[in-house]
Amino acid sequence: MTQAPTAGRAPAGRQVLALVRASHPGPTVAVTALASAYAMSLGQPADVLALVAAAVLAGQLSIGWCNDVVDVARDRQVGRADKPVATGEVPLSVVRAACALALVATVVLSLATGLLAGLVHLVCVAAGWAYDLGLKATALSWVPYAVAFGLLPGFVSLADPGGWPAWSVLLAAALLGVGAHLLNAVPDLADDAATGVRGLPHRLGARRSTVLAVAALGAATLPLVLSVPEVSLAARATVAVLVAGCAVAALTGRGRWPFRAAIAIAALDVVLLVVAA
Repeated sequence: MTQAPTAGRAPAGRQVLALVRASHPGPTVAVTALASAYAMSLGQPADVLALVAAAVLAGQLSIGWCNDVVDVARDRQVGRADKPVATGEVPLSVVRAACALALVATVVLSLATGLLAGLVHLVCVAAGWAYDLGLKATALSWVPYAVAFGLLPGFVSLADPGGWPAWSVLLAAALLGVGAHLLNAVPDLADDAATGVRGLPHRLGARRSTVLAVAALGAATLPLVLSVPEVSLAARATVAVLVAGCAVAALTGRGRWPFRAAIAIAALDVVLLVVAA
């Protein structure tokens, strides 16, 4: 068994910062911001918006902390200095406790938005946990992302309460999730492979994962544009040109440019998803 680092315990303030870093703050903030922006675009009241944001934030925190708890041995094996749990900056017991509290808060806050909306969000969070607990090492690693992202607009819409979003929004969100999974995995392919993780991106490799991500993100753009009839033809053409340009850059560029171009398509899709609300 891989042993934990034996360095002295960090001061409380540094432990708090390390705990935040262990939550995967980038994706956590991004998904929470996306859900909040979608709720705002629906014109939801401030109290509903706050509840939705809190539920999504708690869910994302639980997923992020679960990921680092499950991966601690693998992270130590490959010397991940950016993982606070693996380096011992924050005790594993503290992260486990924070993860449990976040999960309880997720259940309470989700159900406070309404039974149906709450259950939909809990399915999203369960998909994230399923990824952490094993699906990420299989060819089905993309499924949790498709489910979680695909159902997120449904949760936000039902929380008002309202009806289900248009099928085009759900489909586009699911495709956005698949693209996000592929892009998120590319930088860590070598470390993951060294510890036995073989999800879909690892089986495809960096190049083909980027190509598939571009295809998924590009495919997400079409239903989003078509779902907003008020958008002018000129605006649709502009979006098409932007996506096509980013796709060409992603498929022909070198170094980090393919990754950056694919991220640009994802950002455009996020904007369109909010507008489509």
